[in-house]
Amino acid sequence: MKFFLVLPIALALAMDAFAVSVGLSVNRKGLSRNQVFRLASGFGLFQFLMPILGWLAGQTIIESIKTVDHWVAFGLLAVIGAKMIYESFKSETKNSNRDRDPTKGFVLLILSVATSIDALAVGLSFAALNWPVLVPSLIIGIVAFIMTVVGTRIGPLFGRLVGKRAELFGGCVLILIGIKILIDHL
Repeated sequence: MKFFLVLPIALALAMDAFAVSVGLSVNRKGLSRNQVFRLASGFGLFQFLMPILGWLAGQTIIESIKTVDHWVAFGLLAVIGAKMIYESFKSETKNSNRDRDPTKGFVLLILSVATSIDALAVGLSFAALNWPVLVPSLIIGIVAFIMTVVGTRIGPLFGRLVGKRAELFGGCVLILIGIKILIDHL
C-alpha cells in the first residue's frame, strides 16, 4: 500500500487522539514530558495494534464489530467527558481528582481504546481488500503519537484563553467526539 494512501487514513484516525489530548491538557499548565510520552505512547500503540487486530479478525467478525464499535467508543468518551464536566463545577478545594494523572492506569487504557476503535475497522477493511497491514499500521501509530504530542502542546494555550472552565470545555469535547463517532456510524 502506498504511503500517500496511508497518510490521509492515519491523519483521520489520529484526529480523535489529537482532540482528546487537547481536552486532557486544556485545564493544566502543561503535562510533563513523561506524561506526554505516556499519553502519546498509549494512543500510538493502540492505533498501531488495532488495525492489526482488525486485519487478523478479517471477515469472521466484521459484522458483529460493526454493530457495536461506535457505541463502545461513544460510551467510553461520554463517561470520561461527563466526569470532567462534573469535576469542572466542583470547588477547587474539594476537587482532589484535578491533580490525578490521566496518563496512567485505567483512564489511559480507556482513552487509548476509545480513540482507536476506528483503527480496528480500518484493519478489517484492509483484510477485506487483501491489503498488507504491518507498514500501514506502523504509519498510523506514528502519526497518532505525533498528533497526540501536538495536542498536548496546544491544550494549555487554549486553556489559558478559556480560563477557569477549561475542564468543562475538555469534557464537552470528549462527549462531542463520541457523538461524532455515533453519527458517522449510524
